Amino acid sequence: MKRILLSIITVFSIFAQFSFAQDAGEKQADYSNASVSIRFYDRTMYYPGSKEDNPIYVDVAITNKGTDTLRFKLADDRMFSLDFYAYTIKNTTLPNTKDLTIKRSTNQTVYFRELAIEPGETYSFVENVKDYIQIDEPSIYYLEMRFYPELYKSRMIEIASNRLSLDIRPAPSASSSNILPVENKTMALLKPEAISPDKVVEQTITARQKSLWDQYFLYMDIEQMMVRNSEVNRKYKNASADERNRMLKVYKADLMQNRIDYDIVSIPERFQIENTSYSQTEGTVSVIEWFKYPNFSEKKRYIYKVRQRDGIWQIYDYSVTNLGTE
Repeated sequence: MKRILLSIITVFSIFAQFSFAQDAGEKQADYSNASVSIRFYDRTMYYPGSKEDNPIYVDVAITNKGTDTLRFKLADDRMFSLDFYAYTIKNTTLPNTKDLTIKRSTNQTVYFRELAIEPGETYSFVENVKDYIQIDEPSIYYLEMRFYPELYKSRMIEIASNRLSLDIRPAPSASSSNILPVENKTMALLKPEAISPDKVVEQTITARQKSLWDQYFLYMDIEQMMVRNSEVNRKYKNASADERNRMLKVYKADLMQNRIDYDIVSIPERFQIENTSYSQTEGTVSVIEWFKYPNFSEKKRYIYKVRQRDGIWQIYDYSVTNLGTE
């Protein structure tokens, strides 16, 4: 009788553990409060063909809209965490790239990180759509992304993003093959000019005041700005070429969303160039900037460090001194 009773207790214990594990698994797999959105990261004129010469960078944002911590897996190689789809007007989809197909059909270890996002928080990164989709013809496509929080091999769980209208234009002639950033309103091509250091700083600040990000980054050495942080510098030196490119994209995206280096992306109400000093290759530009708040204005002195490369001056460092309020 004791043995029978013990067996019954054991069965109920195992059943309870199984039920608990199943409930925990179901809770972990609940992504109903996860929101995924995409937007063009650094809009240019898009053409068919090479992903290196004319990439289509998209900023991917994963947001926790619930009240509990959101946990998910994110592969180091993002191809095992998401998919992009481009639909024609007739609702047919463009094919995947050969690289994507080969990667997913090859037996390999997929390295990933388990991330946790608190309620109201967003995790974002930048991806090149042409790593995923083969775009050979000019047309207007509708771009969508699907995120796999349990990785690509567990595609039963996926979260769809919003749709973007993607305008692919006919490829330019060889004489105009260098694709440069464009200003969103005029679609005019941008390229840095051989202007003086004070003009470089003036144009950069003015671009920030008008939220013209392409023009803002035009005279900025993003790599040097990023590695000002010693910890980031260490990671950057030890990273592969692909990972370095990814770090640079993320850094620019973080700047645009005011998540890091707040001083350099703060928007002054007005500014005045105080002093400019430079040699043939190095220089500094001192600027007084005023920041307006509801009841007062804050005054700061920015010292921008610039250096010349191939005849073009670039901002590569800066410092800020608070000068009080007015």
